[in-house]
Parts: sequence; structure tokens; C-alpha cells
Amino acid sequence: MEFKDIIGNKKAKEILLKSLRNKTILHSYMFIGNEGIGKKIIAEQFAKMILCENFDIHNSRECGKCKSCIEFEGENNNPDYKYIEPDGRTLKIEQIREMQNKIIEKPIISHKKVYVINDADLMTKEAQNCLLKTLEEPPEYIVIILIVSNESKMLTTIKSRCMKLQFQKISDNEIGKYLKNNCSMENVSKNILKLCDGSIGKCIQVNEKNDEYNKVENIMKNMNNTLTAMLKQSEIMYKNKDNIMDYLEYMNVILYNFAKENVNNLKYINSIKLVEETKQRLNANANYDMTIDRLLFNMWEEINEKNNWSQI
Repeated sequence: MEFKDIIGNKKAKEILLKSLRNKTILHSYMFIGNEGIGKKIIAEQFAKMILCENFDIHNSRECGKCKSCIEFEGENNNPDYKYIEPDGRTLKIEQIREMQNKIIEKPIISHKKVYVINDADLMTKEAQNCLLKTLEEPPEYIVIILIVSNESKMLTTIKSRCMKLQFQKISDNEIGKYLKNNCSMENVSKNILKLCDGSIGKCIQVNEKNDEYNKVENIMKNMNNTLTAMLKQSEIMYKNKDNIMDYLEYMNVILYNFAKENVNNLKYINSIKLVEETKQRLNANANYDMTIDRLLFNMWEEINEKNNWSQI
């Protein structure tokens, strides 16, 4: 895949291509932005072009034929490239130390070595301080790319030693075209696009569970019916604890759209508050079934209460 085939983030791609053409590649980069907007795939493609032995300056692409390019295509086969991701919930100091032991070894195929650290903001402080030593005095042949979703979790000393590239959300129109042309996905709902917030990766994941999200949407559509009718649609909320935070976020998207479409919208705004309270209760390990009961009953009451302020 060439840079031009990667959807979105034109400015970031242009900056990276310019550094390749002008041979001004830096030792450390920080790719910052939401999950699923192309940071990882651009980092991998940038690494491939850096390591290519015959990079085509005029067409801004790797040759695809040299030993580096051929071995890059095989999973973890290129000895000059390493992809690192969290071991469990964090990136640990042991992982950074292992990387540092390999960094001191000179490139085998190319004139550079590239290390991509995914979810770098999940590094422990000990791991970040350990990495800082390498960023302060990197070997001349090293390029380190940190992929970050939450920049605030990174030490200032690390951020100051990296070239920061801000990655932007992908437009709904671009996402729609990509999903249609590459994933055979048509007519993705506006609610789903809103939930995905410019992330192709998340949109693909959500669409794979399309039936579940349709059931959540049916719950919201039945809020104006009898309590019994609404509860009959709510089984999914009780049986899918692992996905409940995603479902609650989708409820908020739908409620927000309801609020925009209705002049007397206070009942929907109040319902969003109920959803947020539910998230807090679940994060505090409140009884799951009772918490969902509370949400559904209170939301139904809020939306259907005849004496609600929104109906005065």
C-alpha cells in the first residue's frame, strides 16, 4: 500500500514524504490522535519507505523489490524493523530495556533501524524514563515512532525530543467511501458514524456488531411506548456486560440526535445525564443488573413523564 492509498491525514503524510525526499528523517516522531484514524498504518508504511534500499524519490514510494521490502512484507521478518505494543494493560520497562539491547546492534539490511511503539501512552513512568535515555542519545541509524492517543500521559521530556504530528479525524464522507470500496459496507447509519467519531477502525469494529447496535437503537425508539414494550427490547443490555460502555455511548449519540431534532428537548438532555451516571456507577463496581434497571426505568420515566418540564 502506498501513502496515497491511505485515507485521510494528507498534511501528516506530506510532511513525512518531504523528509524522505530531502533525506531529513529525524530520530524520533510522535503520532498523536484518536484510535483508528490511520496512525499505525502510516507508521508502518513510513518505516517501510525508510528501510527501502532503492526508495523512489520522484514517485515517493518504496521499490517493493529490494531485500528490505521483500522481508518487510513477511510478518516481523525484516530484522531492521520492530513493532512493540503493550504487554497487558501497560508497556513495561522490561519491554523498553529489551528494545534498547537491540537498538545498539547496527542495521543488517538497511542503513536505518525503525522501532514503532504502539499505544506509547500506556508506558509506565519507569518505562518512559528508561526510553528517555535512548531519545537523548540515539544512535545515528535509529528512528523511533511513538503512536499516542492521549498525549497528556506522556512525559514532557519525551514530547520535547520528538517531532509531533497531529492526526485528524477522518470525515464521515471519506469513511463512507472507504467502507463501501474496501469492506463492501453500504449505508452505514449516521448514528454509527457519529459514534465512531472519525475512526475507520472503530467503524469497522462497530459494524461487525451491527445487529447488537440495532437492538440498542430499538430500545431507544421504544422509549415512547409502554414500559413493558421497552423492557422487552432490553435483553441485550443485561447479557453483554463486556460491551456495555459501547452501548451506553451509542445511547448518548441517539439521545443527542433526539435532542437536536426536538425543540422541547430537556428530557433527552436529562436522559444523557442518566447515562453518564450509569457509567460512573458501573466504573465504581455497582451491582450490574440493578444499575441497568435503574437506568432504563429512570430514562423511560424521564421521557414519558406528562408533567416533565420539557412538556410545559
